Amino acid sequence: VQLQASGGGLVQAGGSLRLSCAASGHTFRTYAMGWFRQDPGKERECVATISYDGYYTYYADSVKGRFTISRDNARNTGYLEMNNLKPEDTAVYYCAVSSTTAYATRRSAYDYWGPGTQVTVSS
Repeated sequence: VQLQASGGGLVQAGGSLRLSCAASGHTFRTYAMGWFRQDPGKERECVATISYDGYYTYYADSVKGRFTISRDNARNTGYLEMNNLKPEDTAVYYCAVSSTTAYATRRSAYDYWGPGTQVTVSS
């Protein structure tokens, strides 16, 4: 599986962005998907995850109520809608899928990663 994230950019605090993650192949629909982010000097953290069928979702406490994860299996694409962005949301955002489980919140469960997309929120 190859993944390509897009939609990052520069936005003012309080603004919104929508990230997309396009997957190659026909197995995307059977994989759990997640969005992670990493700031320089910090560990990569889980932002949100979604089960293969979209039924289960998980959000980090820091983004609950502001971010929404979703997927369109017919289009082999996942999304992260980010609203009310804050400067502390600034990071490189990565999408990933897990080929071994239908739903996962642990970073270690994700084995396919795409290149990141930079999100910068100015105050």
